[in-house]
Amino acid sequence: MHRSITRFAEQRWHCSVRSMSSAVRKRRALPSAFPVLDQPLKPIHQHVYEANLRNSSACLKKYTEFSEKVRKGGGENAIARHTQRNRKLLVRDRLRLLLDDEDFLELSPFAGLGLPYGDIPSAGCLTGIGRINGLWCVFIANDATVKGGTAYPITVKKQLRAQEIAIQNRLPCVYLVDSGGAFLPLQSEIFPDKNQGGRTFYNEAIMSAMKIPQVSVVCGSCTAGGAYIPTMAEEAVMVHRIGTIFLGGPPLVKAATGEEVTPEDLGGATLHAEVSGCVDHFAWEEKEAFSYTRNIISTLNFQLPEEEEETKKRKAEEEPLYSSEEFLGLAPKDYNYTMDVKLVVSRLTDGSRFQEFKARYGTTLVTGFAKIHGHLVGIVANNGELSYEAALKGSHFVQLCDQRDIPLLFLQNTAPSAALTLDTKQCVCVCLFQAEINTNRLKAQGSMMSAVACASVPKITVVIGGCHGADSYALCGRAFEPNFLFLWPNARVSVTAPGHASSLLLPDGEQEEEQKKQEEKLDRKLKEESSAFFSSGRLWDDGVILPQDTRKVLRDSLDIIKQQQYQLSTEKARSAVLRI
Repeated sequence: MHRSITRFAEQRWHCSVRSMSSAVRKRRALPSAFPVLDQPLKPIHQHVYEANLRNSSACLKKYTEFSEKVRKGGGENAIARHTQRNRKLLVRDRLRLLLDDEDFLELSPFAGLGLPYGDIPSAGCLTGIGRINGLWCVFIANDATVKGGTAYPITVKKQLRAQEIAIQNRLPCVYLVDSGGAFLPLQSEIFPDKNQGGRTFYNEAIMSAMKIPQVSVVCGSCTAGGAYIPTMAEEAVMVHRIGTIFLGGPPLVKAATGEEVTPEDLGGATLHAEVSGCVDHFAWEEKEAFSYTRNIISTLNFQLPEEEEETKKRKAEEEPLYSSEEFLGLAPKDYNYTMDVKLVVSRLTDGSRFQEFKARYGTTLVTGFAKIHGHLVGIVANNGELSYEAALKGSHFVQLCDQRDIPLLFLQNTAPSAALTLDTKQCVCVCLFQAEINTNRLKAQGSMMSAVACASVPKITVVIGGCHGADSYALCGRAFEPNFLFLWPNARVSVTAPGHASSLLLPDGEQEEEQKKQEEKLDRKLKEESSAFFSSGRLWDDGVILPQDTRKVLRDSLDIIKQQQYQLSTEKARSAVLRI
């Protein structure tokens, strides 16, 4: 009896919380009149600005080359085979039928380029977040023109990252499956470990338990491990003749039993819709399949804001006072060409308004509140080395945002190398003093790292310059699991910046010439491996974005993060135990 009363009380409490949260959604936000950040470009900035602009032009050229390469997929021959012989739609044409429009947030488009085992454009699959019936959904779409849809290690990594984003932001997930299974020569990097092939299916089960909807569209081959993706999704759609699901295809059947069988008879749409029941919807063609998928999404239990309310909100937004094109001259060529980060902030926020926090303390870190397309955010931005005072200030501000449930935006441009612990040429007293300063700095940075790691609010990181050393952890680097992490094309990601290799090597007076050669070799390696495109090719981020598009990307990211509050049912209510 006591348990029944307790359960009833819990249910009433959950209902009241849901009612309160829905009431809160209807209320208007508190009015704010943040001061304008007056940061025009001045003649003193011209030399640095022009040097940065030339570097940005070179980076933009490389960005365009990579984009064109990715757009071509597996090449002309592969595209012709895919569309003419196999009579399938190209992956981007499929997305046009699935999504409301082409204005979607593509994730890591350069993943798979420049890898030791060759170029795999877009890692063999397109992932991103787009709107279906007005609802933001993650999509994972195989591109069968790239290596016949074969999964490489980078393909698996990209799919897992998309699922991670879906879990972190509670986004519905749509799989467009057209895969030939794992690339067997690299099976040791695809199959056995925790965060490899099998993790995809584990994530599917976990997402289902979390009430994150998943829909699968079989618009090609689902062989071996790929066969589990549609069977573990909540609803599956399959296309006649081009869609197949089986663990082993016709060649394997013939080798094992001597029997000849067609792919359609072995695992086609008719078999799985009428006999096995593996799929829920039979489609005669791809266009019909995506129509089914859009209808399935419309059955999800989300209540989005009224269009009028959204339109009114967009009209009320203020554009920054300065042009976003000026970001190209503010993106630092290297750390020596860094300008005041407030110049970046003033071109990013609504009306160039910014309420700075602890403006006179720890000035090498800028913190404060602003709005981006109407979303209130807490901004944490590097403006020099992360000193003791700056780290304490950062720790305080991050905890403040966490307490108020305000998303955090990190603008990262860390110092190129760590400060030396001490200088052996100086006297003992000076060395001890320096050691104490560095010890306090380490403690403060550790405190900030803890605050960032433990903050439960959404976090977005944009690397606008350097991402080096321990300072990058305190500014929510990849290891600290931001909801999204993007790079500007000029960004550098490495343990220390190119030209600062000496900070990683122990001084050796006896072999000075040999050490110099070692430094030069390491600097060359750092220059090659620290570029934004090298990083994105290995999926260390969620994509390289153009500086002038940053505000739009942040708007989409914040809209995506906010959507989870519109899901009406996120927990399964426990039903009463009935006894006969």
